[in-house]
Amino acid sequence: MEKNWVKIYTSADYYKSEMIKQALAVNYIDTVLLNKQDSTYRTFGDIEVYIRQEDFSNAIEILILNQINL
Repeated sequence: MEKNWVKIYTSADYYKSEMIKQALAVNYIDTVLLNKQDSTYRTFGDIEVYIRQEDFSNAIEILILNQINL
């Protein structure tokens, strides 16, 4: 991953990470999901959400305004 990307959220549940991604995408913030779950057993590992470092403040504000708990 490039240097200017930062992790904003981590969850073992794919749908929670996808909700974060969609909330940010609606507000034109680029996001990347990095799936670190085991391919056989989905109970091991996490899904990480990354955004560009320069979007961090805006992303936090959007998530707070949408009442999405980090």
